[in-house]
Amino acid sequence: MLPTLFLSHGSPMHALEAGRAGQVWAAVAQRLPRPRAILVASAHWETELPMVSTAPHPETIHDFGGFPRALYAIRYPAPGAPEVALRAAALLRQAGFVVTANGCRGLDHGAWVPLLHMFPQADVPVAQVSVQPTLAAAHHLRLGAALAPLAAEGVLVIGSGHMTHNLGEWMHNQGAGRAIAEGGAVAYVEEFRRWVDQRLRENDRAALTRFTELAPHARRAHPTPEHFLPLFVALGAAGDKARAERLDAGVDSGVLAMDAYLFWPQ
Repeated sequence: MLPTLFLSHGSPMHALEAGRAGQVWAAVAQRLPRPRAILVASAHWETELPMVSTAPHPETIHDFGGFPRALYAIRYPAPGAPEVALRAAALLRQAGFVVTANGCRGLDHGAWVPLLHMFPQADVPVAQVSVQPTLAAAHHLRLGAALAPLAAEGVLVIGSGHMTHNLGEWMHNQGAGRAIAEGGAVAYVEEFRRWVDQRLRENDRAALTRFTELAPHARRAHPTPEHFLPLFVALGAAGDKARAERLDAGVDSGVLAMDAYLFWPQ
């Protein structure tokens, strides 16, 4: 039985400069049994209703601008996992979700940047499932729960988003295309990540799904919700009693907390 993984994918520059986050991602892959496939719920694929990617040979999507030319030359040629995507779609339909498939969707940087460090040979098949920012955190927890059987089938479910994601503050502090600046967190970021960590350790899902109301500085940490929602997919996919293991991957430019979590089924 595989755990599930939530990771903060950070700036696309991690593809060129691994930094602390890249080291954490690589170490996670070395710890785990080799998955037969990967299903990524990425903050960078937003749809109104759930959608899965069934492309047999997904392209590498460079869904960002203003970065060094070398970044756009990187390709992550992992094979697709259409059978896993269709299995995921079937599980979601059984749980009452309306879900469709997209046979053209490639891998966005929320998927391929961390996978570049986790599985550098690009030899593990990958599919994606979208997030629905107009729907609540509880929706994504249920979505993840529907996908829970995949862990017993050798599929690594990854939620790729961010522990904190105030992009405006990051651009003010750092700016696109520059080297990654790792350091300590500003106060509100530290308070938010501590609150989330405590709730995860207590498995307090009721509080977590109300993070916009209950977490300190939630609106500043996440002006928009899409980068936090993948956490709920990963958490739900690990089952009701999952044990959370925090992996400290640092903080970029004081405001992008790079926390990752393994959720171990119990």
